[in-house]
Amino acid sequence: MAYGFDDRGQIGRRALLGAGLAGLAGCNSVKFQLPIAIRSPIVFSTASSGAPPLAQTPEVEAFLDDLQLRTFAYFWWTTDQKRGLAPDRFPSGTFASIAAMGFALTAFVIGVERGYVPRAQAAARTLAMLRFLSGAEQGAKPEGVSGYQGFFYHFLGMKDGVRFGGCEISTVDTALLMMGVLLAQTYYDQPQEKEIRDLADKLYRQVDWRWAMTRAPVVALGWTPEAEFIPYDWIAYNEGMLVYILALGAPVYGLPKDSWDAWSQRLATFWTDSGDLSMLRFPPMFGHQYSHVWIDFREIKDEFMASKGSDYFENSRRATIAQRNYALANPMGWRGYAADQWGLTACDGPADLTINSGGEQRVFHSYVARGVGAVDDGTIAPTAAGGSIPFAPEICIPALMGMRQRYPDNLYGTYGFFDAFNLSFQDEKAKLDRGKVVPGKGWFDTDWIGIDQGPILAMVENYRTGLIWNIMRRNPYIQAGLRKAGFKGGWLESLTPPAPQPTESKT
Repeated sequence: MAYGFDDRGQIGRRALLGAGLAGLAGCNSVKFQLPIAIRSPIVFSTASSGAPPLAQTPEVEAFLDDLQLRTFAYFWWTTDQKRGLAPDRFPSGTFASIAAMGFALTAFVIGVERGYVPRAQAAARTLAMLRFLSGAEQGAKPEGVSGYQGFFYHFLGMKDGVRFGGCEISTVDTALLMMGVLLAQTYYDQPQEKEIRDLADKLYRQVDWRWAMTRAPVVALGWTPEAEFIPYDWIAYNEGMLVYILALGAPVYGLPKDSWDAWSQRLATFWTDSGDLSMLRFPPMFGHQYSHVWIDFREIKDEFMASKGSDYFENSRRATIAQRNYALANPMGWRGYAADQWGLTACDGPADLTINSGGEQRVFHSYVARGVGAVDDGTIAPTAAGGSIPFAPEICIPALMGMRQRYPDNLYGTYGFFDAFNLSFQDEKAKLDRGKVVPGKGWFDTDWIGIDQGPILAMVENYRTGLIWNIMRRNPYIQAGLRKAGFKGGWLESLTPPAPQPTESKT
């Protein structure tokens, strides 16, 4: 996430993560109901992780079944049934996250196809959320509204559904929400589900991407009524890729191809030549994951990736391998880093403290974007591996299984993996920001976070069946956005018949 506020309305966790990082430049068995192939083919390249292909053993399948069921349960049981407000975190959360709502919509679809819940119940939950979003008041006033210009505030109050704590209108969080909205539009195709399709279309069409293009042709990170536009834009390699694909495909306030070109023109400065692991670099894993939750980037290429003989899926595979390699090297000497215990991304941490650990002064953090070449304080987030499973299953799944096996009680619970842990932080008397210190083991979070749970659930499903990718391939807005950005090849060329194109944008 790129920008956010703490529960007092002050700039806090997730604060300017995207802008700051840009500067670096460099359980039960279930019945699967959908009649598609059970294993989506994963395209690999010459980039080797050094690990053998993952054997699809009963143990692996049982683990993935259990992980998906528990992570689905997070969204099903913590999301408000009447308005679809999904908590930013649980159990300590006090406000909703619009990005988590996008992941909740995605979770509901997976829940239907995995047989966790009846389709009618998932459709009712989805409709409740879309009705709330469609009817929520929008406006430029600082209080009592949920959004502005078709965008929504990053955080909404769980009780009233309006702006929480002075947070910002977030373009990327709105994009994450809209990905879930468009997934629902495409998936719920039965006659009795027409209102879902209509409301989803209305919500997507009313997002005024041109308003957010305050420094044309790029899109700003966000806006507040107090200070107006945040002085940072979505440029260069990051999760902003999904913002532009949605904005380019919009039928009313769509952006020109110049916007994609402006976002991508600095990609060369992010490219690092490292042999088989040459790639676009972005330190935390979330930047390599979020866009891929809904869009299948295998073998489709824009101009930049075509020039490198690669694609964005392959780039994320290389980033995943690089993270595991970094853990093996462990240049800072943190406890626990291993081939099956790794993962740096934006996540919770024990506290913003400098303490003596292992005979030397060590700096630790609370919520921050961790990544190779950026921040590494020994904190591992399971979502870094979980959200990367389709890219490199042979190293991601063993990592998750290893972490659960080592810490079954402190890291894995009712809703799957807690957000993070740090084995080097063992100060039992320290004042913690989150979580607990387990004597002799280290710090373990006690919260689940929606935007970290969502990629785990969806990307396990994409690995196992390609479900979310296959649904979103059919969405004409996604197709239009990709084509306008210049993507070619792969499944975009093989659509038969081509999906009907959206109407032209307003001038």
